[in-house]
Amino acid sequence: MAEAIRTEGLTKTYKLLMQKEPVSAVSNLSLEVEEGEIFGFLGPNGAGKTTTIKMLLGLTYPTEGKAWVLGKPAGDIDVKREISYLPESPYFYDYMTGSEVVDFYARLFGMSTKARNTKVEELLKLVGLHHDGNKPLNQYSKGMLQRIGIAQALVNDPKLLFFDEPTSGLDPIAHSEIRDLILKLRDEGRTVFLSSHQLSDVETVCDRVAILNRGRLLKIGKLDDLLHGSTIEIRAQGIGNDTIEKLKALSHGVRSEDGAILISVGESEGVNHAIDVIRAAKGQVLSVMPKKRTLEDLFMEIIREVNN
Repeated sequence: MAEAIRTEGLTKTYKLLMQKEPVSAVSNLSLEVEEGEIFGFLGPNGAGKTTTIKMLLGLTYPTEGKAWVLGKPAGDIDVKREISYLPESPYFYDYMTGSEVVDFYARLFGMSTKARNTKVEELLKLVGLHHDGNKPLNQYSKGMLQRIGIAQALVNDPKLLFFDEPTSGLDPIAHSEIRDLILKLRDEGRTVFLSSHQLSDVETVCDRVAILNRGRLLKIGKLDDLLHGSTIEIRAQGIGNDTIEKLKALSHGVRSEDGAILISVGESEGVNHAIDVIRAAKGQVLSVMPKKRTLEDLFMEIIREVNN
C-alpha cells in the first residue's frame, strides 16, 4: 500500500532566550502512515505532536531530517490542494455565518458559484449544521465551532486530513457523530492523521497509533497488536511502600485508587506470586478481576516508565 506520510529523522529544535542549550521539540522522528488508514498520534502536552503536524504541513521547517506527504516533500504547493488541517482551536471571523465561512474557503479553492452553493449545503448537512448555517459564529457553541471547522476542512475533498483534537468540546451526541464521520472518511479511501487526548476515541477509530513523549517516538504499531492480551487486576490494601516496590517488579503497573492499591499483572505472569507478596506483608486482597487492556492502560504504562 502507498504511503500517505513518511518521515526520516525529523527533528525540530528551538533556541530560547536565557537558555544556552537549544530545546528539542521533536527528535529523530521516523514513521510511515499508509494511505486509507486512520493513524492516531498520541502524547502528553508538550510531546511534540503539533510541531510535527506543522512540519508535515510545511508551516514550519525541520532543523534536521526529511518528510514526505502524498509522495512529495512536505510543504509542496501542489500537495496542499489535496490535504486539509483542523487545528485544536480553529479561529474564524465571528461576524460571518456558518454558510459564509464554508463559502469563503470554497472561494479560496477557486470553486464556481454553483459548485460552492452545492458544497456549502452538502457539508453543513454532513456536520449537522444545516439548520444553523445562517447564524453568525458568535452565536455558535464551542462544539458548533468545531463542526464548522470540520466542514471547512472538507471543502477541497482532501485525500489526507490532519485533525488536532476534532472532538474537543462536543456533547456526547455530537462526539459520537464526529467519530462516525471520521470512520466514514476512511471508508471513502481518505487518510486521517488524528492527534487527540481522547484515548477512547482513538481506540475506537484508529488502525495504528504512535505514542510520543518529549519529542521522541516511544511506540508505534497496529492497535490489535499493541493491546493484545489482557491483565489481571488485584485490588489490595494495608501494604507499605516496601511491598509496593516489590509488586512493581512483578507487574505492569501499581497505582492508588480510592484508598486501595491496584496491581495490574499479565495473564502469563505470577498472579499467585503477587498475592503471596501482599499476604506476607499482612496486606488484604480485596478482589482479583480480569481486565481487558485498553489504550489508556498502554499509554499510561509507557509514559510512566519513561518519566520514572
